Amino acid sequence: MVWDVKCIRFIYKITLQYYGDVIMATKNISFTAPELLKMEIEASSETGYYDNKSEFLRDATRTLLAARKDLRIAIACELYKKEKISLGRAVEVAGVNYEEMKKILAERHIKRKSGSETLEEMKKRAKDMGA
Repeated sequence: MVWDVKCIRFIYKITLQYYGDVIMATKNISFTAPELLKMEIEASSETGYYDNKSEFLRDATRTLLAARKDLRIAIACELYKKEKISLGRAVEVAGVNYEEMKKILAERHIKRKSGSETLEEMKKRAKDMGA
């Protein structure tokens, strides 16, 4: 399949609009893994399925999150509680609608933000988040 340059630019533009904040905020992470898992991760790029270990780990994480709605909801709640994401983003992360997310937050005794921040409060929050 030959990809037209316009098609590639269009896909890039749409992806950037949807995932822009995530793409731009890429950071390295490290973790401890058993030796066998480490070897499997390192071999992932040698199989030809992935270009590098990072691509494999991103795909593995996305696959896990796609299969585990309970985990997506827990992550969305935790990020919302810590004020790292908005209610709208929590809805996207959890994969539920607004009403369901509001119900989930209430069941977990997570107070909803009013959204009535002053300009100074928003500037402070942006500074605290590293923006």
